Amino acid sequence: MDKNKNVIQIIDSLHAGGAEMMAVNIANALSSTGITSHLCTTRLEGGLKLKLNDAVGYLFLNKKHTFDIRALKQLLRYINTNKITIIHAHSSSYFIAILAKFLKPSLKIIWHDHYGKSNDLKNRKYQSLNIASSFFSHIISVNKLLANWAETHLRTKKISYLPNFAISNINLKKTVLKGAPNHRIVCLANFRPQKDHLTLLKAFKNVIKHHPKWSLHLVGEVIESDYSKRISNYIKENQLEKHVFVYGSCPDIGNVLSLASIGVLSSKSEGLPVSLLEYGLAKLPVVITQVGECASVLNNGENGILVPPEDSEKFENALKELINSKELQQQFSVNLNQTVREKYSKDSFITQLLKIYELE
Repeated sequence: MDKNKNVIQIIDSLHAGGAEMMAVNIANALSSTGITSHLCTTRLEGGLKLKLNDAVGYLFLNKKHTFDIRALKQLLRYINTNKITIIHAHSSSYFIAILAKFLKPSLKIIWHDHYGKSNDLKNRKYQSLNIASSFFSHIISVNKLLANWAETHLRTKKISYLPNFAISNINLKKTVLKGAPNHRIVCLANFRPQKDHLTLLKAFKNVIKHHPKWSLHLVGEVIESDYSKRISNYIKENQLEKHVFVYGSCPDIGNVLSLASIGVLSSKSEGLPVSLLEYGLAKLPVVITQVGECASVLNNGENGILVPPEDSEKFENALKELINSKELQQQFSVNLNQTVREKYSKDSFITQLLKIYELE
């Protein structure tokens, strides 16, 4: 790639989340290729800031409202000072990228669609996004459903399906998981309704009746809401406090997964969850709901157990099946690890991304 095409990733926050993690991972990966790489967070900083490599240029706008002239001027100064030619905007951060392009027309905007409700695209509101898409040079979609949707609903001509990648790092060891070793189930998911922790809890409540030594570990940002209260209340009302542990967001995911035996996701909808890829890198056998690109990652059941969303009984049966078979655990862990390393690697992603940048 032409080294004059300096690139900035733009994301609204650096709180733990799939899109946020990808923005950081991409910025870091680009910097390791020798390209001048930058990252801008518009509204909020967060724990993911600590994961940024020193080689990545960093800008925090502290944007307060939609039309924040101060933040826009600050972004333009940074772009001009660092001779940035490509803005790689993630999710809803595309708006400030478009404002910057109005004032500096030579900028190219790559928009990265991480939309998590790809199983319910018919209800996606896209009127403003449709208009905005006129200013995108390229759209990157994290799964095939989103790529197909973009082709039929948005105005951008160049659209690519580019699956997420994950990075394993077990050097940082901070979190200590409770429960018995070799009997821990982990769920990496922020506390949001689409992640549907309640289906998982209902399933696990019945699992421990037969397997009382096992424990469930919920790792992810706990957002104060009715949803998080329902999760907390369910744990208390069903006396699961000695079996279910809530940790919030953890900075040492590689370490957390090294302490677990099974990885799970009970989401109602997904794009391509980075959590699933992280389970694969950690060689965990998994039970995952069949949403988004999960079936492709699990090779339709060869790399783990797929269950329908919002079906606690089938989730329960799948967990029991996996717990009862060390052979199945080993088979799935090896298969998933191989698939993630071959098809969802950092090197493969960056090679394809650089080709997209080169087109611009």
